[in-house]
Amino acid sequence: MELLDAALDLFVERGFAATRSEDVAARAGVSKGTLYLYYPSKEELLKAVISHNVVNQIAEGSEIIRQFKGGSAELLAMVLLLWWERIGETRASGIIKLMTSEVRNFPEVAQFYVDEVVTPSNQMLAQVIQRGVDRGEFRGVNVPEVVHALVGPLIFLVLNKHSLGACSVSFMLEPRAVITALIDMVLNGLVPRGTAPPAVAAAANRNRQK
Repeated sequence: MELLDAALDLFVERGFAATRSEDVAARAGVSKGTLYLYYPSKEELLKAVISHNVVNQIAEGSEIIRQFKGGSAELLAMVLLLWWERIGETRASGIIKLMTSEVRNFPEVAQFYVDEVVTPSNQMLAQVIQRGVDRGEFRGVNVPEVVHALVGPLIFLVLNKHSLGACSVSFMLEPRAVITALIDMVLNGLVPRGTAPPAVAAAANRNRQK
């Protein structure tokens, strides 16, 4: 546990490429040999950090969804807010920063992250949306695209936390308020009920023709 915590803290502070294994060992209070005994490479260490901080949370989230008995709108709101509570506002959020800034230089880690985090996370959220569609609680939608539309703002909140939000009070956001607004907009939309929906399809078609 100490090794993984030390590794994550240093990876976020200095960057994955710039962090040396001996620095992690020193921060954790163990020898370099002990570190290599458990994690023979820095890439394997990062994979372990990801598994410990994110993969386990996905498994717990899937179980929460499986056991949930209420409506799908309530479930979707709970899942998004729970994600922020367990990932976004914890040290685990630093992993997202690493993946967006450095992972292109480490394809093995990138594939691990896609297989163990991105794919199962998207599947979990898709399950919630499809549940609502199947139960008649949501209208029929393109589920994968809706998943990406929901995930994007969450990633933005994390990146803001580790960039502008960490530098200036004027750029700090209130993540729970933003997520609550996202949930409200997704479930209720911006157009008043009873009015004609905006011509989204027409606008999209015009953009494609340009």
